[in-house]
Amino acid sequence: MTHLSRRQAIGTAGTLTLTAATLTTGLAATPAAAQHRPRHRPGTGPAPLRRAHAHNDYEHERPLLDALDHGFTSVEADIWLVDGQLLVAHDAVDLDPARTLEALYLDPLLARVRANGGSVHAGHRVPLQLLIDIKTAGDPTYRELSRRLRPYHSILSSATATRVHTRAVTAVISGDRASRLPMTEERTRHAFYDGRLDDLGTAAPASFIPLISSNWNSSFRWLGEGPIPPAERRLLRDIVGRAHAARQRVRFWATPDTPGPARDAIWSELVAADVDHLNTDDLAGLESFLRSGADR
Repeated sequence: MTHLSRRQAIGTAGTLTLTAATLTTGLAATPAAAQHRPRHRPGTGPAPLRRAHAHNDYEHERPLLDALDHGFTSVEADIWLVDGQLLVAHDAVDLDPARTLEALYLDPLLARVRANGGSVHAGHRVPLQLLIDIKTAGDPTYRELSRRLRPYHSILSSATATRVHTRAVTAVISGDRASRLPMTEERTRHAFYDGRLDDLGTAAPASFIPLISSNWNSSFRWLGEGPIPPAERRLLRDIVGRAHAARQRVRFWATPDTPGPARDAIWSELVAADVDHLNTDDLAGLESFLRSGADR
C-alpha cells in the first residue's frame, strides 16, 4: 500500500489537499480488483453474527472482506474529504488515494449484493451496517458523501419524512457532529445518524437516529476484573432498555479488547444486557466468542 507523507490542510473548507503527482502515483500503485478478490465463493462463509462490529475495519488485510468472512454484520470506515475524494484512513499520515470509500466498501458491497441476489451474506436477509466515521469537517464531508452514496441507492437503506426502506446495506454516519444539519435537510436520505447518550429520550426518532453509541469509559469504570458493580449493571441495562423502547440500537466503543478473561467478562455482560453491537479489532476472537454459545 502507498502511504502519503505530504499533504496540505485547507481549514476553511474542512478538507485536505494532496498534490496531483501523489494522487496519480497512489492510484496506479493499488489495483482495486487485487484488493477485493474474494477468498471463497459467495455463500460458503459463516452465518452472520448480529452483534459483531468491526472497529476500524479498514486496518485489516482485506477491508470489509475479512469481516464478512468472519460473519460480521457491522463494519466501520473512517473517511476524510481530500481533493473531492472520500479517503479511508484513521490518521492523515495514512491517507492513500487508492483507498477510497467506493473502492474499499461501496463497490465491493454492490457487487456482492448483486451476486447474492440482494443480500450481503448469501442466504441471509440480514442488513449490513456500514458505520462511516467522518474525520474532516462534518458539513462539507457529509454533503460530498451524500452525493457519492446516491449511485448505490439500490443497495442502501433510505428514509423520507414518512418512511424507512431497509435494504441490504444501512449507512450510519458518525464522527464530526456537524454532519447532522445537512442530513436533516434532505428529503430522501441514504444514510442515518449515529446518536449519543444525550439523544436518548429526545424527539429525534429511530428513523433518523437508529443507533446510540458511547465511549464505555464515559459511563463505566468496570473493565472486566471481578464482578461488575451492581450500580453499573443497572445503568447498562437502563441505557439499553431506554434505547430499545425507542427502537434504537446500542454500541459502546473503547471496551477492553485484549484477549483474556477480562474481555470475555465484558462481552458476556454486554450480551446479557442485550447490547446490539460488540466493538472489536479482533475478528477471529469475537467470532469464536459468539459462536461458542455466548450469544443465545
